Amino acid sequence: MNLADLRLRATPLLARLRHPTRRGVALALAAPPALLLAYSIILIPFTPGIGDIRKAKLEQPARVMSADGKELAVFKWANREWVGLAGISPQVTAALIATEDHRFYEHHGIDFYRLGGAVLRTFSGDKQGGSTLTQQLARNLFPDEIGRAPTLTRKLKEAITAFKIEALYSKDEILETYLNTVPFLYNAWGIEMAARTYFDKSARSLDVLESATLVGMLKGNSYYNPVINPERAVARRNIVLAQMARRDKLDEARLAALQKKPLRIDFERQLEAPGPAPHFAQQLRKWLIAWADRNGYNIYADGLVLRTTLDSRLQAQATQAVVRRGRQLQGLADQAWGGRKGWAGSPELVEAFVRESRPYRAALAAGQTPEDALQRLLADKPFIEALRQDKTRVQVGFMALDPRSAQVRAWVGSRDFVQDPFDHVQQARRQPGSTFKPFVYGAAFDKGLSPSDTIIDQAVDITLPNGESWQPSDESAPSGKPVSLRDGLVYSRNRITAQLVEQIGAARVAKLAYAMGVRQSPLEVVPSLALGTSPVTLKEMVSAYGTLANGGAYIEPVLVTRIEDGQGRVLEEFAPAEPEEALAPGTAYTLLDVMRGVVDRGTGVAIRNQFGLRADLAGKTGTTQDNTDGWFILMHPQLVAGAWVGFNDNRVTLRSDYWGQGARSALPIVGDAFHYALANRLIDPKARFVSMEQPGLLKRAWGWVSGLFVQPEPEPAPEARRPRRRTPPAPPAPADLAPPAPPPESAPPEAPPAAPAEGDKG
Repeated sequence: MNLADLRLRATPLLARLRHPTRRGVALALAAPPALLLAYSIILIPFTPGIGDIRKAKLEQPARVMSADGKELAVFKWANREWVGLAGISPQVTAALIATEDHRFYEHHGIDFYRLGGAVLRTFSGDKQGGSTLTQQLARNLFPDEIGRAPTLTRKLKEAITAFKIEALYSKDEILETYLNTVPFLYNAWGIEMAARTYFDKSARSLDVLESATLVGMLKGNSYYNPVINPERAVARRNIVLAQMARRDKLDEARLAALQKKPLRIDFERQLEAPGPAPHFAQQLRKWLIAWADRNGYNIYADGLVLRTTLDSRLQAQATQAVVRRGRQLQGLADQAWGGRKGWAGSPELVEAFVRESRPYRAALAAGQTPEDALQRLLADKPFIEALRQDKTRVQVGFMALDPRSAQVRAWVGSRDFVQDPFDHVQQARRQPGSTFKPFVYGAAFDKGLSPSDTIIDQAVDITLPNGESWQPSDESAPSGKPVSLRDGLVYSRNRITAQLVEQIGAARVAKLAYAMGVRQSPLEVVPSLALGTSPVTLKEMVSAYGTLANGGAYIEPVLVTRIEDGQGRVLEEFAPAEPEEALAPGTAYTLLDVMRGVVDRGTGVAIRNQFGLRADLAGKTGTTQDNTDGWFILMHPQLVAGAWVGFNDNRVTLRSDYWGQGARSALPIVGDAFHYALANRLIDPKARFVSMEQPGLLKRAWGWVSGLFVQPEPEPAPEARRPRRRTPPAPPAPADLAPPAPPPESAPPEAPPAAPAEGDKG
């Protein structure tokens, strides 16, 4: 086709354009609105539904309840306290409507009059917004569904959602929802939290100046922030006051007086209450979000009720014990690291801490030389003091569970969740020291050895696969005398344990530890594993000791029993997992009986002497190199509890051979919790560990004779499930395991584990 043909075909079209008909003009004018309407109809399914809008307004966050019916946590979408419109000062609503949407009560979601004016002003060069309060509410409630980009699609979705909101709710309900969902910086959501944050009062008590200040922030929270930009905040406040006068909400005389008044704020951040079990709740929030996603629920709007295994009474007592003991140990740490012999006497360590800090890395990124950055930060006294306090802050973790069901009864992840949100129960991996030794003796008893078997107390020199020599020792010199395996564990003898692991093999020990509950942390299969050199979590260790107290049957720890809806209907129940036999019942009882000696006459005797506990108890202390980590785990037929004490950075210690021992740092925490549990009958003081050993020869003979003459009654069905005998899989290789969650900035990754101290007192 040549150019001439194109001109010939285009001539009629050009003629129509030069001389349009009425029909053509009408069609041309109607086409854009029709296309816009069609596109809007297409977008309706892609906007929030009626059910979503109802849920967003209702805001029924999930609640976490303890086993004894106490509220542990509320999973709110934001730090907000919902108040009704009657609980909000009328000055707030007057300022809001006068400034943001003075025709609020006259439109049905879209103010076409205002929208047209905004378009004309925008075309004239003065960009104006035409969104109503209902449209703004739609954006606040559904930012992801509507979008954030300034596009036609977003505006249409916003308008459609606004129409839906107006159809569902009254104007007062829309106002109430809007004022409870707008953000005000500093983790303050809604007018109530804003009033408390900036003026230390409730929303009901806000006066006209305070109301105008907060409403003024809505135009740009950061730009009109009254804390850091007071001049801008005053100017914007005065504009709001002028709008109120323009809409007859304020008389002119009072307006002039109010505009002259200075900005007076009473600022205080409103921190969300952590609750009685914040670390426990933190774990549950992640789990519940995944459950809700799978089952079509919203944890912030559907009013879910999570019934947990936690005992609020034991949790409160454990928290008090952690705080009290942590405070005492912190005083010792401050003494050890204060003065010339402490922090100032460790320049190399301090410099290492500085180089690992965020300000140091920022200085390097800004172009400073490493030496200049180091010297500048070392000279910064406030920075160094803050670093010292952070690095030398004593950390504590505590966990307790019922060994019969593996239901977790208490979970304290740190001394203060606000200050130390890092969870030292499940996230922190530390060397367990001598608390790992029961796995060695359990593996030995499982192989056929007896507690009465002896090993000579002599110097140990074990050649490692890499050719290095490992020479563990105890506080006292080798005696050359035989020591029973019972005494080897009761008195936590390193040389005896090292020789024992050489006999049975570290692989057997690692396999047993995995079967009993140490299932997330990779274990280095080397002889020093016997003395607890491979880092593990407190949760794993308490779970493993729970296996021992449960007759050798492992049950995965249980945190939740059921989930209910807002009306109390059960949505799902969670039964304990099927028990797995990790250790034969007779072998488990033998090991338990040996560990009774730890609290009766060994390293954990303070449980009897100091706390006066007379129940059937067994346990183990643990202390790592240089007293870096202190452990204690105590077992009762109905409760197993353990505590860890240390620092986020294992280069920091209490610098005390006395207070650094697990028997003096961690044991009092567990002892306090057990004393409360026994005194308040949370557990039965008369409960006993049951021996699963075979009856003796005479007893078996008598049973045979009596069976000839007496018809035995049928045995009742067992109440508890018997553990299934299964060979546990081999411990996973380090490469097969997910890495632990990283500690916070204040806790850099731990240094490679060192061998236990020469004189492990564990």
